[in-house]
Amino acid sequence: MIHGRLRPALLGAVALAATGLLVGCADDDDGAATTSTGAPASTTTAAGAGAPSAAGDLGDASVRLVDLGLEADSPIDLTFRPGSTSLIVAERGGAIREAVRDGDGYRLLDDPVIDLTDAVGSTASERGMLGVAVSPDGEHLYVSYTEASEGDSRIVQYPLTGDDGELRAEPAAARQLVAIDQPFANHNGGALRFGTDGMLYAGFGDGGSGNDPEGNGQARDTLLGKILRIDPSAPDGVPADNPFASGEADGRPAEPLIWATGLRNPWRIDIDPATGDLWVADVGQNEQEEVDRLAAADGGGRGVNLGWDLFEGTNRIDEPDPAPGAASAGPFVEPVLTYTHDEGCSITGGVVVRDPQLPALDGAFLFGDFCQPWIRAVRVGADGNVQSADLGLDVASVVSFARGPDDEVLVVSLDGTIGRLAPA
Repeated sequence: MIHGRLRPALLGAVALAATGLLVGCADDDDGAATTSTGAPASTTTAAGAGAPSAAGDLGDASVRLVDLGLEADSPIDLTFRPGSTSLIVAERGGAIREAVRDGDGYRLLDDPVIDLTDAVGSTASERGMLGVAVSPDGEHLYVSYTEASEGDSRIVQYPLTGDDGELRAEPAAARQLVAIDQPFANHNGGALRFGTDGMLYAGFGDGGSGNDPEGNGQARDTLLGKILRIDPSAPDGVPADNPFASGEADGRPAEPLIWATGLRNPWRIDIDPATGDLWVADVGQNEQEEVDRLAAADGGGRGVNLGWDLFEGTNRIDEPDPAPGAASAGPFVEPVLTYTHDEGCSITGGVVVRDPQLPALDGAFLFGDFCQPWIRAVRVGADGNVQSADLGLDVASVVSFARGPDDEVLVVSLDGTIGRLAPA
């Protein structure tokens, strides 16, 4: 088990949307902007090379959202077991349930795969069940949540057994991989994704409040404000080729699980199954939301610094950075896309489209905003330029995107709606 830097519990200001939850928690100090222009998101230069898509213009995409008819209780994320036709739906309160194929749709089963309601406890502010993943061999279920007693972050592994319609995780065989003390109630992150390298990637926010008061985003001796890379097969969970696997950097202590630094609150990540590129949707504070692409050809994000709290999107932060040492010296990865709070307030990532039924979107990263009902796509073209487009969909309170058993794109709304993207 790996522990992050331990901190005492503190009280912090938390921004909430009108629903009582703003999962990404932008605008900690001033409240969230709620206007939307409906215009395509602004773009910046792509960061790094890779295997860019040669697909056509994103403006040619014409899609609709097909409601799967599930009545989940505040669904927060979903995944599937390789080789299975079922979906595994994580509810914010702690239950993880199986949805089985039923004609052209799905049917949610009453008996849970595992019920972690007692372990999760409170769903106040941005706490609760946050992310779920299944190992590439289908043998284990991984969950990311805030635990009941103090609201601290956990990643736990459970054996996954049974056939479709009878999937079960074994609570008695739980193995805790990560434990992080959370100083505030917000910015918990919670995204989980397996990479093409078989490693488990996890996103955690900077610990909360506003302006990163403890300097966690740039500090290498804490797991807060980071993307982690975990080897579940290793006794200590540390991949030998992680950038700080030795436990130090520049002569100072560094957490061995760190893969990338400088994040504020990564609300969903994805790894392109075709290229291995790591995509990150990182929630901004008062001005900008951002999408980052970390190309596999450039190391897939190994040891990179995404800039928070020196940068919010492309904007330089005036306040001095409290992190010690050379961690804050850069270089910094620039976002491939940003948008302002005239268009939303809290970005929700994201999934790279590899669905053969959606060729116009091939290689595009889809994302939404918790405060506005649009869904957009961004793609790095063969010429290295960035395209972005609004898909013309209307989905409220988007909290996650996922890839289904047939590479279909699934969209999760906190209001209970789970939909599949289909050609118009």
